[in-house]
Amino acid sequence: MSIRHEYYENDERTTVSIFDRGADPAKVSVKFESRKVTYTHGEKSLVLEPLKGQINPDACDYTVGKVKIELRLSKVAQGRWGGLIGDSPDPLANSTSTSTPTPARSQKKNWDALTTNILTAEKEKSMEEDPNVGGDSAVNPFFQKLFADADDDTKRAMMKSYSESGGTTLSTNWDEVSKGHVEVKPPEGQEWKKWS
Repeated sequence: MSIRHEYYENDERTTVSIFDRGADPAKVSVKFESRKVTYTHGEKSLVLEPLKGQINPDACDYTVGKVKIELRLSKVAQGRWGGLIGDSPDPLANSTSTSTPTPARSQKKNWDALTTNILTAEKEKSMEEDPNVGGDSAVNPFFQKLFADADDDTKRAMMKSYSESGGTTLSTNWDEVSKGHVEVKPPEGQEWKKWS
């Protein structure tokens, strides 16, 4: 049984979060090898191989939390991998710390061209093709129009459901919302915390 995981990195380290809620620290096993990491907990296992770059197994460690296990992989060669799993050979294996840096002028980016490319790419898709185009700026006008065109009961339902649920629920059904407190429903895999 595979386990959901994600990672983030900096030049020195890659951190992998394995989402295994309630893992027993006594039953968790993590094995670090130069291009491989193996995680096991009972029937659950995750093998990351081959890693995009080499790690120093002796400098790697992990912690077991209530919701996730965090693996800290220490890179042999500094730099970004750009991915967790990669083909051999190690893209950073040939780089050395004594190499001469590239002159700054060769690293210049044409920001105007980059901006133009991004704006052109965004214009190519419409809301029908990709509902995520535009993000909040595209969704907010929809909800504003929905609220503006709604009757008083619908407006009341929207305001009550949104505020009582901490922004996790938006209902337009006043008959249902008026019966009691609207429950907080965080997205799957998320945990609701009340900040005081």
